[in-house]
Amino acid sequence: MSSEQNPSTGTTDAPSGPRPRRLTAAAALCALEGLALLVGGVWMLVLGLTGGHDRQQAVTGGITVLALALLPLLAARGLLLRRSWSRGPALITQIMALPVAYSLLQADSVAVPAGVALAAVAVASLVLLVHPATTRALGIRGPGRAQESGQR
Repeated sequence: MSSEQNPSTGTTDAPSGPRPRRLTAAAALCALEGLALLVGGVWMLVLGLTGGHDRQQAVTGGITVLALALLPLLAARGLLLRRSWSRGPALITQIMALPVAYSLLQADSVAVPAGVALAAVAVASLVLLVHPATTRALGIRGPGRAQESGQR
């Protein structure tokens, strides 16, 4: 392969300058959700493997939750590295968390506090992710603004 086919490893798509606190906080909240999903998936998997009423369903559910944990964890890593692609998966994770929080809030059990916590984290993350400082830090431009950056 020639050097023209290999991109330089020194270039990144992240803007220069310090990372805003809002971006760091959004990444931390995404990572927290990912870790919670990871723990839940491992718990379901262990419960299914150690025997139980419906072993196949528990194992399938555990593997599914473990796979779902990858989305917020990868998004959190991308946010910390200031990758513009990472905001999409982070937003999707928060939007998916809202109906889950709502269903937890409708339960008549100890799940209500978990629903409150999940709703608070999801709403806070959404606010942080759509904030203009976060958008600028990730280098995301709005529609029709691609040419504006070259004119400034």
